[in-house]
Amino acid sequence: MGNAISSCCESCFRSRKSQSYEPLLLENEREAVADLLQFLENRTTTNFFQGSPLQALTTLSFSDNVDLQRSAALAFAEITEKEVRPVGRDTLDPILFLLSSHDTEVQRAASAALGNLAVNTENKLLIVKLGGLEPLIRQMLSPNVEVQCNAVGCVTNLATHDDNKTKIAKSGALVPLTRLARSKDMRVQRNATGALLNMTHSDENRQQLVNAGAIPVLVSLLNSPDTDVQYYCTTALSNIAVDGVNRKKLAQSEPKLVSSLVSLMDSSSLKVQCQAALALRNLASDEKYQLEIVKCDGLTPLLRLLQSSYLPLILSAAACVRNVSIHPQNESPIIEAGFLQPLINLLAFKDNEEVQCHAISTLRNLAASSEKNKLAIVKAGAVHSIKQLVLEVPMNVQSEMTACVAVLALSDELKGQLLEMGICEVLIPLTNSPSSEVQGNSAAALGNLSSKDGRTATDDYSAFNDVWDKPEGGMHRYLYRFLTSPDATFQHIAVWTIVQLLESGDPQLISNIRNSDLLIPNIRQLSQSRNTSRTSSLGGTPRSHRSHSQSYQETDTGDAEIVLLSRRILEYVDADLDDVVEKAAQSITPSAGGVLGGSYDGKEHEELRRSVREALAVGSSRGR
Repeated sequence: MGNAISSCCESCFRSRKSQSYEPLLLENEREAVADLLQFLENRTTTNFFQGSPLQALTTLSFSDNVDLQRSAALAFAEITEKEVRPVGRDTLDPILFLLSSHDTEVQRAASAALGNLAVNTENKLLIVKLGGLEPLIRQMLSPNVEVQCNAVGCVTNLATHDDNKTKIAKSGALVPLTRLARSKDMRVQRNATGALLNMTHSDENRQQLVNAGAIPVLVSLLNSPDTDVQYYCTTALSNIAVDGVNRKKLAQSEPKLVSSLVSLMDSSSLKVQCQAALALRNLASDEKYQLEIVKCDGLTPLLRLLQSSYLPLILSAAACVRNVSIHPQNESPIIEAGFLQPLINLLAFKDNEEVQCHAISTLRNLAASSEKNKLAIVKAGAVHSIKQLVLEVPMNVQSEMTACVAVLALSDELKGQLLEMGICEVLIPLTNSPSSEVQGNSAAALGNLSSKDGRTATDDYSAFNDVWDKPEGGMHRYLYRFLTSPDATFQHIAVWTIVQLLESGDPQLISNIRNSDLLIPNIRQLSQSRNTSRTSSLGGTPRSHRSHSQSYQETDTGDAEIVLLSRRILEYVDADLDDVVEKAAQSITPSAGGVLGGSYDGKEHEELRRSVREALAVGSSRGR
């Protein structure tokens, strides 16, 4: 561009005879032309943003001579293309003046210069502060494609600064940007869709963008042959889909959105594949889209991305599958599509904690409502991997893993198998985790393992004897900690679990409990009617997974249940051991899950049992 500037200046001043141009120029303009030509000859050592060089450019910019304005605009464009630095008002004012020119060449070069300067963070703010948006909007409406392209490119750069986004949204720029996104010129289309993307990073701006009619434009451009346009539109739609209201609008007006995004997961561009999966993830926050993604054969490309070696693809696919798995109708299709083994493999993906969380939460969702799926997940090796990894993974992953085990432990058919695998050996240490969620999930898993709706005489509870005193104090110390916890939820889990262990009919286990100097005094204390604060420190465990319609914070029934369960335990403790074993044996039935007996009728105890069982069912809900 340097030669172009020089020849422009020369054509303006040197190609004419002196008598033909000298009267047209003011003295200061002639001096500015001479100075500029000299400075351009030494451009590599000249700082055009201050002193005489900037003064020369300013003089030419404010001239009434269009040729001089062109020379100044071209010079600014070349200079800023090669060097960008923070500038002041003295640099921006002449460029902004040139933007208002009626000459297309001046507009094109001035907007290019301004776009170059807008790469710098300080300049972005100053350009908007000095009123740069208004002339840029006018230039976006120009019939000249080059002018459109440079003006939109400048707005795109300005919109990368958070402080500018709202000002741009309120300036009236969104409607012309949306129109130019449909431009037949690919450069204009890229710049316009890039600017729209930059405007989607806040709730307020997303809403204004939707109001400007951007959604149908962005959706239609998903089929663009240009991968940059695809990427900008996919990412913008992904951001728009964060809002529930916008998802409803998309569902009502864009019936082909999911199929287009599913197709883009097979794009030749990795970044487009990644953003397509993330857009589907955000859409899958809603039930309708969870089902539609499966219906549109989205599982096939998601499985491929999940097994990629590229972390962003793995992460985006794992996040999407996690949301899709929330819908009960998708459990079996996901398993049948072959996701189990890849998900289990990702449990050991130590390079990224988020991937591990997505993988284990998906497995928990897949196990939530189907006995068949629970069996398939255990058979595929999920519990074996969890046992190997759970004590070493980050706390968030531990929370998800223990919640998954709690779900699997709801299966009567699997309880014995899980106990044989030694899962208690890792759950017990985690009941003393710094995280109350991990504590609660681990205790809930142990509680689920201890109970059985259809107990038989062949049930083997020896696994609880094996871990009674170890590791880390074993079941004994864990139950003591929960009994003495200030959290009534933990107390509730502990007394419930002790009742289940006493009802097992295992003489050694019953003796261990009856002879405990740690447990019995605290159980006696809990058996007394009392008023205990319902506020729980769990932060959502076990009710964090949104599976329960009633929480311990909503009623005072938890206190009454703790008292009833504690008194039931004392009936076992205060009776003769032989009578306790016999009573436990009598409670073994193929269907009822045990009747506590005593002074309470069967209906009351069944309600009590069901209430606590629901409290322990931490994973029967679905994790997002």
